[in-house]
Amino acid sequence: MNDNEKEKPVTLDRASVGLPGAPRVAENKLRDAGIDPDRLSIRLLGPPRALLKSAKPLWKSRFSLGIVLWLGLLIAERYQLNLPEWVWAGLFLFIGLIILQAACEALISSTEQLAARLKWTHYVAGTATEILATLPELVVIAFLVPISPVTALTVALITLYNNTLVFSLYSYFLPKNHSGKFIMPAPITEVGSQVLIAGAGISLSLGLIMLTFTATNHQKDSFSSADLIVLGTILLTIFSVYMYKLVTEYSKEEEVIQSTLKLSEKETEERIVLPYAGVERSSFSQIGLLFFLGIIGSVIGGELISRFAEIAISDIGLNKLLTALLLAGFAGMSEYVILWKTHRKKEYGIALANAFGGITQVLLLILPFTFICIGIYQIVTGGVHHELPMIFDVSLILLVLFLFPTFFVLLELIAEDHTFGILDTTIMTSMVAVLILLLVSYGAT
Repeated sequence: MNDNEKEKPVTLDRASVGLPGAPRVAENKLRDAGIDPDRLSIRLLGPPRALLKSAKPLWKSRFSLGIVLWLGLLIAERYQLNLPEWVWAGLFLFIGLIILQAACEALISSTEQLAARLKWTHYVAGTATEILATLPELVVIAFLVPISPVTALTVALITLYNNTLVFSLYSYFLPKNHSGKFIMPAPITEVGSQVLIAGAGISLSLGLIMLTFTATNHQKDSFSSADLIVLGTILLTIFSVYMYKLVTEYSKEEEVIQSTLKLSEKETEERIVLPYAGVERSSFSQIGLLFFLGIIGSVIGGELISRFAEIAISDIGLNKLLTALLLAGFAGMSEYVILWKTHRKKEYGIALANAFGGITQVLLLILPFTFICIGIYQIVTGGVHHELPMIFDVSLILLVLFLFPTFFVLLELIAEDHTFGILDTTIMTSMVAVLILLLVSYGAT
């Protein structure tokens, strides 16, 4: 870059720093201030621009279809339609997934529209969207607990491994720069790395305790209600601090960006509203209706998924572990929806952060929620369920203990701030495959 180019005035486009096509002069100013614009991404909320002119979002059609199918299912049950158990199970699973996916998008849409009305920063809006998108998964867990606490916990744990695998694979297939790398977003390599360290340490400690008690025939061989609630509370506390650090740290970064570029009031306003170009402007009553539909859909879909699990385990006799493996394949649906939407808009840094968020949110939100739900259910029912208290069996010990090497290796592989290569992805895929093989071969009960 020559001196004349450096002296050119920075235009109003500098407010779009973080998006493709931002002026080079503005990006150089940020580099001088210690901010890497290549790791600075603005999340464009709402559907891709190509879909903005469509008459009705696709999720509304899927939601309507799911409700119609659900009503048909109720009628068929009312008149006691004679169908094989495996057909009923398939119908419950299929219709439940349709409704859950639509409910997830309804919740995402309501959050985005609320953020647009309140003019949240894109990072706060994106974080709130990711958290709220886990609501359908939490509802499924809550419905699963009374049917099979072991299955509910296994689903949460296996979903962790699935999301780690998704992150590894997606990381590898991202477009690379001239040196063959795609630089990781800062939330992953900074705050995210700390979460991986916490997860690795807690899982190793807990797994070794379970293994020691089992191997020495200790009198404590299962989780009590207090154990589960305390564990859940500890993880939720870490999650709260994690969210606080994310929002505050990157709010400060945004202030530095505005100060460094000397943005005017008009440019600052433009930068705030820029992420919401594709978001429909709605009234608070419409936003509330969307949120209500999302909750209703989550409840209906969660109940259908739980009925599938009940038939699969009780009537068909499907192994609890295999049932959990099947459900875990769909449990990360909310994260995959966000990942797909951001990838379609070519917001690769944001998509990668969402993929990593699928790991942290399951570890620090869904898993502790599952612990607490099981603990409360055990207290309310007096532990009369045949799976309670949960014994430290082979499957559970392996699932908990294997989190340590999984998180440790993931932490080491992202240590250089770049996405995975072919060897990195192969290592992570192999680790997850070994765990699944061990569980299916020796841990299934």
